[in-house]
Order: sequence, then structure tokens, then C-alpha cells
Amino acid sequence: MSDVNNIDTVTQELSDKSPVSTLRAEAIARIRNSLRPGQQQMADWNCGPLAVSAVPGAGKSTGMAAAAAIAVARQYELAAQSRPASRRQLVVVTFTRSAAANIKAKIRKYLRDDLSLPQTGFVVYTLHGLALNIASRHPELSGLQLENVTLITPNQSHRFIRTAVEQWIANHPSLYLRLLEGSQFDGEETERLRRQSVLRTEVLPDLATTVIHEAKSSGLSPEDLRQWSKQTSDPYAILNIAAGLYEQYQKLMRSREFIDYDDMILAALRVLENDSARRIEQNQVFAVFEDEAQDSSPLQTKLLEILASNAEGDEEDKTINPITNYQLPITQSPINLVRVGDPNQAINSTFTPADPIYFREFCAECDRMSRLATMDQAGRSTRIILEAANFALEWINSFYGVKMQQSSHDSVISLPFRPQRIRAVDTGDPQADANPAAVGRGLELYTPRDIHHTVELLSQRVIELFADDPSKISAAVLVRENRQGRWLAEALEPICKEHKITLYDVGERDRRSQIPQEILALLQFCDRPHSPDYLKAALEVLVERQLIPTQDLNALASLPEDFLYPGPLAAPQSETVQKASHLCRSLLRARLELPIYQLISFLALALNYDQAELATADKLAERVNQQISGNSSMGAMLSALSEIVSSERFEAVETEDLEARYTRNGQLTIITMHKAKGLDWDYVFIPFLHENLIPGRFWVPPQSQFLGDFTLSEVARAQVRAALHNESQIPDVSQAWEVAKHLKTAEEYRLLYVAMTRAKRLLWMSAAQKAPFTWSKPENLQEQAPCPVFPALKRQFPDYVLSLATMVH
Repeated sequence: MSDVNNIDTVTQELSDKSPVSTLRAEAIARIRNSLRPGQQQMADWNCGPLAVSAVPGAGKSTGMAAAAAIAVARQYELAAQSRPASRRQLVVVTFTRSAAANIKAKIRKYLRDDLSLPQTGFVVYTLHGLALNIASRHPELSGLQLENVTLITPNQSHRFIRTAVEQWIANHPSLYLRLLEGSQFDGEETERLRRQSVLRTEVLPDLATTVIHEAKSSGLSPEDLRQWSKQTSDPYAILNIAAGLYEQYQKLMRSREFIDYDDMILAALRVLENDSARRIEQNQVFAVFEDEAQDSSPLQTKLLEILASNAEGDEEDKTINPITNYQLPITQSPINLVRVGDPNQAINSTFTPADPIYFREFCAECDRMSRLATMDQAGRSTRIILEAANFALEWINSFYGVKMQQSSHDSVISLPFRPQRIRAVDTGDPQADANPAAVGRGLELYTPRDIHHTVELLSQRVIELFADDPSKISAAVLVRENRQGRWLAEALEPICKEHKITLYDVGERDRRSQIPQEILALLQFCDRPHSPDYLKAALEVLVERQLIPTQDLNALASLPEDFLYPGPLAAPQSETVQKASHLCRSLLRARLELPIYQLISFLALALNYDQAELATADKLAERVNQQISGNSSMGAMLSALSEIVSSERFEAVETEDLEARYTRNGQLTIITMHKAKGLDWDYVFIPFLHENLIPGRFWVPPQSQFLGDFTLSEVARAQVRAALHNESQIPDVSQAWEVAKHLKTAEEYRLLYVAMTRAKRLLWMSAAQKAPFTWSKPENLQEQAPCPVFPALKRQFPDYVLSLATMVH
């Protein structure tokens, strides 16, 4: 009876607030009553800005989908009472393509099943997808002619970065010589050559990659960096060097008509600087909802704010943004922008331009306007896991606060976490099985003798958990780095096979997803079929893809002519060899009969790629054909492919929901903590919790220590962010290095917090007494200190510490 009264009350309130029909208002009220209090605040949004700070497991995507569907329903009613031409759409922005697909499906379900509305009135984009969409509609303003440009993902090894470094060295010999001298130099020629190699291949490419991303994502120009460099005093003029590298990189990009992801955002902002184009874009949008807002860069945030502004609002002012130097409209009317995020799950800010400080500032501003919603109830995990996560957060903040007091430059440093406890849900929560019962103790803390003992304990627990009905449970091992996952997968594979447990190593799947390498191997064979090396590489691909039987490939490759075109006097080939030979000859025939631009697509079909792999191959073919336009030859194609394989990560196209693949029931998934964000499992194992990895040691590689006790890239990053945060002065080298240490430490602790909150029913954690100093050599074991929060957890939860007496020996 109380639920009926509640629906009636909400229905009346909705009818009073907005033009929603009675039947639809009842449907909206039912959706609203299916949500938790924090989610309901999102559903109640009507206009203006709203910040939503959500804890892990609070149901952000569900709340956002419900709020989006309700907002679309209200817009339908509004359009029905006015001109149909005035109907606008809701823009929903997420961080990844898989997240976009997920929330789109949820919104459609609400519109179809609950509101009986067409599944339209909204669009879902990634941030870069939104920017590209705006830029492509106004090419004359954006400066992007998409048919003429190529998108790249530059990294430290990318040819543009390497070329920019070489050109900078040629143009700035005195600055380069100063770097070469380092902190001290005796002039010895061998040491000079060594330092030259380090600077050209490591130090300067790393500096360029870091600063280019930081600067472009904030709308900064090389000249901005040069001006800031004048405010610092360091022996190398690091920001001045970075400005020169940035300038060379931009020239190369423009000369070759290449763009990167930051160029998409900048192009969209150029469009929105134009009054007419801006009004056209704004008139299509009634609101913008952003998920994972803690991972946005300054310019991404600015793009959403402009798009969410009311084009028919009050008279606009135009001001110069002091950070971006862009002339942007500042409307007097409020922006219709809902930003949802969790600054405590910001785990990308030390290797991407994302900085959680901007979402924290947005939350603080909304709080002052009483427009901050807090989703602090979470039903994902059992209560002991919530207690452990809350304790870890508070202990780290307290521990970190002491460290900050000892710092000589703490003005740009904030605590790792926004103080916010995860609360269990209320009785009668609408979510099924909210805060589920613990399995075993719910929290288990181990201190094995070494990493081999860790495998024994972990595998024993996995076998116990999978003994009943594995089809109803999900489990994952979260590791800090891929090398740990690779070692662990090799150790667990025979045990899992013996007990018929499916083991899925995400890192291995990523390593096997090497479509560019496979295509390159076949093309190299087609180009030089009589090369034993190329023939063997091609045969290995065919065996891996199970197109030919496993056989002695060395024997086949040792005499390519006899294998491919056996003469009348050659010994008869076996059936398996004949199959391999026939397939190889068909590839060579295709090379002769097909035009160059069709070869990659043909090879993808010949390799029996599945849907996702074919899409990736098509993406690769388009990329390569664009790159070799004007010089369409086999040599150019091989050169382009070799460059992609050797220096750039090529992102595969995914047609299957990755989340479903990673969290499949009946499977033990090995996955890194970074990839685990946004996912959850019944049982989560976190081994190898050692201080040298979490929070890790900020160290200078031995080969570059001649420059000093710091790295140029991290110093530059800290200096750029200090300037962006409007610090009174830019820190010098030593201060910036300390700031960089603090930022890295804070992010590593947030990563651990994310990992802990992935578990539903059991959280298993361990820190072995002996472990490798580096996982590139896992056989070299030595005493390792645990991650500082691990002993604190053991002291706080002594009943959950399993003694050595209970362990397997």
C-alpha cells in the first residue's frame, strides 16, 4: 500500500513539474521507485548542472540509463505540446565503445518496455566520437577533411615522435649538447655515444609523448610552454625543450595530413567558436549526460559545457579562456549538464592527460549550488568487503596526509581519495541479491612464503570454490602488470586443466590478437616466397589459425622451391604437406591477380577470421591504403605494415561485449587491475601485493641517471599541471619531481581500491615474503616488503588473517 501511495505522490509531483501525461508519469514513477536514493536524484533531474559522485558498485550506469530515459520521455511530451521541429535529443557521453553500447541498450529497454516510447530521442557517443561527429559536419570550420586525413595513436616509438626528436636535435644543438653533458661528463667517447643513444631513443621521445598529450588536451601551444619555461629555473630548460619537440611534431602532422585524438577535440571546438555553427549544434541538444567524468581532460569538459549550453538563453558574452586561449561563449543561462563519476576511481591520470581535479572542482561548484548528488550506497559486495575498502581508503588518506606534511611543495597535491564511505544498501533494496552473503570469511588475507606458495594457496582455493556448480560463479585474479599475469597463467594452466576449470588470460588474448603481425607475415611471404624465414613465418600463422595441420615446418621451409613447386623427380608429398603447399600457392596466385588494395581483405578471408577480426582487418586495410595512397606498391604496403607492427599499438575492433567475455561464469579470468575497472566477479584474488609495485618506487632508469635524480618527462608533466591549476609559481625540478612522486603514489592506491571493490562474495589478498624485484626475471626471488596498506588490513581485521598453519605446505 505504501508503494502505491508513493507512486501516486511522485506522479503528482512529476505532473506538476513538467508536461508529462498521467500514464507516462505513472511509468516514470515506477522507474524512479525501482532506483536507490542516489539514483533517484539523477532521475529527478529536470534542468541545469548536476554532479553525481558515485562509489564503486553504486549502479552509475543503471541510474544514468533510467535518468536518460525519463529525460527523453519528458522531451517527447514537451515536443508534443509545441512544434515537432523543436524536438531536441539527449547526448550521452561515455568513456569507451563497450560502455556506450551497454548504456544504449539499457536506455532503449527503458523506453521500449517501461515507457512505451520509440527508441529514439537520444544518442550515445564516446567523447572522441562526439567530437569527430561535430567536426565532420562542419569541415570548413573544423579544418578536418576526413577523406584526406589519417588518424594515428602516437606513442614513444611512433615514427613522427622519432622524426620530431631528430629534427629538434638538428635545430637546437646547444640545448642537446647541454643534455649530453648531464650532471657531469668526462668527455669519454664511448660514454658520449651511449648517452646519445639514450637521449635519442628513450629520454626525448618519452618527454615529447608526455608533453604533447598534456599540452594538446589542454589547448596549449608550444609558445605557452616557452612562456612557462621562463618562470622556472632548471639546468636543461625542460619545458623549452618540450615546446620545441611539440612544435616539430605539429609540423610533421600537418605536412602529412595526420591527426591524433586530441586534434578531434580541438577541431570540434573550432566549430563551436563560430556563432552560427554553435547554435546549430546546441539547438539539436537539450542536455548532455557524461559518465566516467573523472577521466575527462580540460578541453573535453569544455566541449561538453558548450554543447550543453542553451542556445536560446540570455545574451552571450565572449571571453578568452586563460588556460586554453580559446574564445569561447559563456552563457548566462545554466548549462544542462549531468556529470557522473567517482574521483576515487581515477586510475589513468599519470599516463594520460586525464586529471580528477577537474571533476572534483565541478562537484564542489555544484555542491555550493546544492546540485551535488551522492550515490554512496552499493549493493555489489558483501559487507566485510565494503568495510575493508572503506578502511583502506581512510588509512591511505591518513598515511598520505602525513607524507604531504613532510613535502616541501604540496600546493598542487591533494589526498588520494575524496572522503566518501561506501554504505550497504537499505533493507528492501530493489536490486536482486544486494550485498550478498559472504563465501567463507568474505575476506581472506595471506602471507605465503614465496610466489610459488602463492600459486599453491590460490589454486587450492579456486578448486574448492569451483567444486560445486562452476556455471553459477565468476572469478578473477587481478594483477598489477601483464608479466605477472603471464607467469601466473603458466603456473595455473596445468592445475586448471586437471580440474576442468576454464582459464582465460586476458593478456594472452591481447597478445594473440595480432592481426597486423599475421597479415604482415603473409604479405612478406607473398613478396619473397623463396625466403625460408618468410615461408616459415607464414606457415606458423597458418598452423596457429588451424588452417593446416601441425607438422615439421623447418623441413618445409628449408627448401622453399621443392615445397611450393615440386618437380617430377621430387619425392611425393604427404597429404598434410600437399594441403599446406596448395594453400601457399593460392596466396601467391592472389598476389598476382588481385590489386594491392584488396590484398589485406583477401588474406583476412583466407585466414577464416571471425566477425570482429574481419572488422579489424578492414580497419587495418583502410589505414594502410590511406597511408600508401600515391605510392601504391607492395614495398610501400610492407613498409607501412612494418611500422604499425613495430612501433604502434593497433586497436582491434570488438563486436562482442568485452565485459561479458571477461566476466563469464565458470571461468577463472586473469586480468590487470586497470582492465578490471567497471567489472566485477563473485570471487576476486589479488596476489603479489608488494611495495615495489603498489605504490611502487619512483625511480630513474640507470641508463639516464647521468641527467640527474629525476626524469624529464615526469618533471615536465608536473610543471604543466601546476600551471594549468593556476599555481602561484611553477615548481622547480626537485619540487616537480616530488609532486610527480605523490601523484603516482596516489594513483597506485586508487588502483588498489578499484581492485578491492571488484569482489562480490570473496576478496582474497596476499603478499608473499619472497618475490621478484622485477617480474621480467621471476626466478630471482628476494625478500619483499608488502604494500603498506596490507599490514594495516591485517591489524584491522585479525580474524580474517589465515595463519601459516592453515596453509598448504
